[in-house]
Amino acid sequence: MYQGTRVRLRPLEKKHLPKCVEWLNDPEVTETLSFSEPISMEGEQRWYENLLRDKSSKIYAIETVKGEHIGNVGLSDIDLHNRKAEFGIFIGEKNLWGKGYGTEAVLLGLRLAFEGLNLNKVYLRTFMNNERAKKCYEKAGFVKEGVLRQDNFKNGKYIDSLVYSVLAEEYFRGKK
Repeated sequence: MYQGTRVRLRPLEKKHLPKCVEWLNDPEVTETLSFSEPISMEGEQRWYENLLRDKSSKIYAIETVKGEHIGNVGLSDIDLHNRKAEFGIFIGEKNLWGKGYGTEAVLLGLRLAFEGLNLNKVYLRTFMNNERAKKCYEKAGFVKEGVLRQDNFKNGKYIDSLVYSVLAEEYFRGKK
């Protein structure tokens, strides 16, 4: 478990899945995610079973220090040879958006990546129009690398994505 002042990360468990299904079927929550197809409990359970076998992904529940599950954070496409992984996060509890919980969870995710897994690079993609995410990532130390033009098709239109990353040397320099 990775503990902060307001949130902690704990490995995703089966008990977290009903909340995940609820959030991932909420159009407001999925508006900024790269997928938006409806998800059933059975489909989420299949995904979870595959996750348990997948050594290239680590998904954590974001919980408040009081134990309320408020979202998920994860590393996928973990490449131990090149020491890099793709980062993802969402806060499903909309009443907590914009209150710093996501930033703290991102920082804990970076701690997992750099201190726990000894990675050299963590990267992510976010929609060009996702101002809240861009602010969060930049506050956590991510650097904009570039633009992927018309990267996603969502709600009938193509959306550009921004690519961000943090290198281990930047992460450790920021901790001093």
